[in-house]
Amino acid sequence: MVTVVNLYIYLALTVSGASVLAIEVLGTRILGPFYGVSLYLWSALISVTLAALSVGYALGGRWADRGPRLGRFSAVIGLAGVWIMAVPWARPTVLAAAEPAGLRSAVLVTATVLFFPPLALLGMVSPYAIRLKAERLEVVGRTAGNLYAISTVASVAAAIVTGFFLIPNLGVNQLTLAVGMTLVVTALAGFASGRGLKTGTAALLLLPLAGAAALRVAPLPVTRPAGDLLAIEQSAYAEIRVVDRENVRFLLIDGGVHAAVDMETGASALPYVDVLDLTRGFYADPGRLLLVGLGGGSVAVHFARAGWMVDAVEIDPAVTRVAREHFGLPPDAARVFHMDGRRFLMTGEDAYDLIVMDAFGSSSIPFHLVTREAFALIRSRLAPSGIVAMNVEAVGWHDVLVHALAATMGEQFAHVVVLPMAEPPNQLGNLVLLASDRELELEEEPPVPTYRFSSDYHRAHAWDNRFQVDAAGAPILTDDHNPIDIWAERINLVARKQLHAYFASRAGR
Repeated sequence: MVTVVNLYIYLALTVSGASVLAIEVLGTRILGPFYGVSLYLWSALISVTLAALSVGYALGGRWADRGPRLGRFSAVIGLAGVWIMAVPWARPTVLAAAEPAGLRSAVLVTATVLFFPPLALLGMVSPYAIRLKAERLEVVGRTAGNLYAISTVASVAAAIVTGFFLIPNLGVNQLTLAVGMTLVVTALAGFASGRGLKTGTAALLLLPLAGAAALRVAPLPVTRPAGDLLAIEQSAYAEIRVVDRENVRFLLIDGGVHAAVDMETGASALPYVDVLDLTRGFYADPGRLLLVGLGGGSVAVHFARAGWMVDAVEIDPAVTRVAREHFGLPPDAARVFHMDGRRFLMTGEDAYDLIVMDAFGSSSIPFHLVTREAFALIRSRLAPSGIVAMNVEAVGWHDVLVHALAATMGEQFAHVVVLPMAEPPNQLGNLVLLASDRELELEEEPPVPTYRFSSDYHRAHAWDNRFQVDAAGAPILTDDHNPIDIWAERINLVARKQLHAYFASRAGR
């Protein structure tokens, strides 16, 4: 017989199951801007989720055996909702407290503090619901199966809806509040259906709702680097921020710098953009460029102004829009294709004189763009005597990542040259890898620089210190075996630490 209580149990399982996966997906956007959406962040979130659910299952089953009551069941759901609603306010404090632990440990600590308690509470819901719902011993198995099926189906639906629709359209903070409020309202419905609604308990649970309704009066704190925040957007792929600081405009994608330009001149403040200009010296006349990864558009603008025809592949339309609105990317600088870089290489037919791979952020390198198979695709899209240039970030000129990339490119191309930028050579910095079947020698040496931080200096330094990698013993990256996520995360730890220190040192100025 279907009763009001039974209907409520089904509702509670649906809401709690959906909330678990929504929280896990939201976790990448809540922590990603500070730590980067990397392999370690996903590992931390998955580990915390599974550990919390395990604890919740055990505690929920034991608590239910002591005497299942609908009021307790509803209270668990309500407490989980209250905690989740507090996450946007608690995040800045938790991030600041965890930072001394080091970035890798801080990811795990922060994920645990913010998400373990509500997920453990939600883990208690399923075993408690089974105890409430099971009427006879002979149907316990069927009851458990049905309830877990409802919860799991709700989780699947929530994962799809959250990632595909809600985050890009609602934003992270508002969606986090919405998840918490839904759980609180579900708890209140449980008290009402069980006829055990107490004034004090209801008031306690309604307090967060009143606080959420007052957001216009007391807006949520925004975790951001010191500076003027011009724009923030949750796209389908990342959190995008535009920040002005000391006459430099930064494009931050999941908290990592993807573009930086001088606000007075519009020139890029990132040396690798100047070093990529060297590739024009291999050609007598402007040709066709394929740019994989648009960023703020500095590379596209440099080549377009030099007379090159530029096609750019950018997976995130929001990045293109931000580049046009905040970084001065002219509409005619490049044809922009919004799709994955490798898919474009597979499906397109045009040949290019130069292909620049610049789709690698500070938190990770898309593994599918740096394998033997990917470079074979790149080679197939090059015109005769064409060149591929790849911008990467590494800790030191001879980082294992640099050697592996150079060795893998060497599987497809006769000549591979590395142009380093960091000084001293064991520090974090960008490197440009060039590969081609032609000799990689400029017709004219770069101009002698007039001062240390000029564009001429960046070009001359990189070219004068160019080197080739001995591929013997270097790992070859393939679609089947590719440890680049591990290497990239090590580099990300250094990059994030320096980035946080950079903005923190200017916060009080």
